[in-house]
Amino acid sequence: MTPNRLLVLARVAAALLLLGGWACNRGPGTASSVIRIGYFANLTHAQALVGLADGDFARALGPRATIETTVFNAGPSVVEAIFAKQIDLAYIGPNPAINGFVQSHGEALRIVAGATSAGAAFVVRPDAHIAVPADLAGKRIATPQLGNTQDVALRAYLVSNGLQTKEKGGDVEVIPTANAQIIDLVKQGQIDGAWVPEPWASRLVVEAGCTVLVDERDLWPGGDFVTAHVVVSKTYLDAHPDVVKAWIDAHVTVTQWLLAHPAEAQSVLNREIERLTGKAIAPEVLARAWSSIRPTWDPIASSLFACASAAQTAGFLAKGVNLAGIYDISLLNEVLRGKGLPEVPASQ
Repeated sequence: MTPNRLLVLARVAAALLLLGGWACNRGPGTASSVIRIGYFANLTHAQALVGLADGDFARALGPRATIETTVFNAGPSVVEAIFAKQIDLAYIGPNPAINGFVQSHGEALRIVAGATSAGAAFVVRPDAHIAVPADLAGKRIATPQLGNTQDVALRAYLVSNGLQTKEKGGDVEVIPTANAQIIDLVKQGQIDGAWVPEPWASRLVVEAGCTVLVDERDLWPGGDFVTAHVVVSKTYLDAHPDVVKAWIDAHVTVTQWLLAHPAEAQSVLNREIERLTGKAIAPEVLARAWSSIRPTWDPIASSLFACASAAQTAGFLAKGVNLAGIYDISLLNEVLRGKGLPEVPASQ
């Protein structure tokens, strides 16, 4: 081997060593090597539960990024984590996404795909004697968190029926409470009902003897409304569109699997919910809950704008806010075209 060739090889080896050292020094916390995911232990976040458990997202991302996860109780906490740059991508409901977008003047996040339609209900204790909206006067009603999607739905429902919460001068007490605690409080008679997502609504019906006062599907045209969708930090989306597109691709694939294999999907979901919460869902609860939701990748944009109107009615959102730009479904539609599926709109 000639001296010149030896010199070239030595330089190449040195360069590779330096490159290897640089790669090793890129710790797992750098934005280019990690995607931090937020989601709930709810059936309405089925794609996150199944896709993470079965490795669908990890396989789709491959070497692009490793996944770190955090389980939340409700959307406002997720938005706070996005603001604090602790979460990159999350599954949340429409109202926290709207609030996050508005509070950050459109800079914090983008909705990149839908996740679930329906799967929420207002249930009440039978001995609370609530049969019509007027019976809610003087009652104590729980929601998962102040300002979350179900909280806003309840407050808008009260206003539309001529009622007001105590803080607004009325006599209905709304008590934001973690989903897992609501069941115990209902059984103890400390609250009279709750507006919650699945599986908590069905658990309250089966385990606590509640009845359904409002199936939220009945309040929407065709029973179709967004309960959860995928949001991404705008900073992360701008920096790593390839990672986000890979996630969306897997999200669509998992959604197709959920729709095609409902029995198997329920089994995987129950296993994950038990792992995350310490308690599996009873089969009759699971079947009831699953029948009330529809996994989807369509963000059902028209319902989000209606949610914004409800948030204004409830006093959580100023009149005349501009939501232009809250959606960026360009990557979703690229994925759908690649799979031969119809594209979805992001307008009213």
